[in-house]
Amino acid sequence: MVADKRFHLPAGAAARGEHAVHVDPDTAGWEFSSLRVLKLAAGAEHEFRTGDGEWIVLPLAGGCTVRCEDGDGEVVVFELAGRESVFRGVTDFAYAPRDARVRIRSAAGGRFALTGAKCARRLPARYGAASEVPVELRGAGQASRQVNNFGAAHVFEADRLIAVEVLTPAGNWSSFPPHKHDTERDGESRLEEIYYFEIDAGSGGEGIGYQRVYPSGPGRDTDVLAEVRSGDVVLIPDGWHGPSMAVPGYDMYYLNVMAGPSPNRAWLICDDPAHSWVRETWWNQPLDPRLPFY
Repeated sequence: MVADKRFHLPAGAAARGEHAVHVDPDTAGWEFSSLRVLKLAAGAEHEFRTGDGEWIVLPLAGGCTVRCEDGDGEVVVFELAGRESVFRGVTDFAYAPRDARVRIRSAAGGRFALTGAKCARRLPARYGAASEVPVELRGAGQASRQVNNFGAAHVFEADRLIAVEVLTPAGNWSSFPPHKHDTERDGESRLEEIYYFEIDAGSGGEGIGYQRVYPSGPGRDTDVLAEVRSGDVVLIPDGWHGPSMAVPGYDMYYLNVMAGPSPNRAWLICDDPAHSWVRETWWNQPLDPRLPFY
């Protein structure tokens, strides 16, 4: 199977200007979710307007200063310590509301994810401390993974944006059993989702992983089986998604960005009934001893 180029964007395919990744509703063909990955040289800065979206500035590698100015001229400044890499620690972050001007400056340089969602409410600019990010260990056995719930719906207030990080030890499967969130109904929310990948390099060089997405019913055509590398993006407008496969020798990281039309901001999912039984096997399996990563 060849990965559908509408939904699998290899590193560089979604670049625009200063952004190594630039995905927005126009380029993705949907309504709400956005992701930009910004690379800054030492001493460099980047400015943008949030417009009709809310944004979280999340350091991937390095630290930065985030200056946020609202339409009334009120200015708040956040110093983000950041981290060495996504595999070396949880990071602090900054939330910027809609209708604001944001300036990001990095004294030492680094890479920064800007996770965004079109929204209606304007909430205050805020700082999120790394020490307050809940780290969840999910699954068991070879389905063990770590979730950094920095922007989860039950953790951090936003209007529509939901964002989390998932780390999967080499040889494990995550985002499993396959699940979906493409229908607004009791027990399920409709959310557009972006996966952004980084794969830890092994002794031989660049690492790889795999991502599966397949149709969830009639009229759905999101169908991907992609070899993913650092900097790759997979778009999930609908469909069953999972597993995310970390091949032996290479730990996998992915950043999930989600948003949807419901005023009730929640991550409500439905497992593929063909595979939901797997959850029942976890109760007597140990968690992977390599977790947590940090």
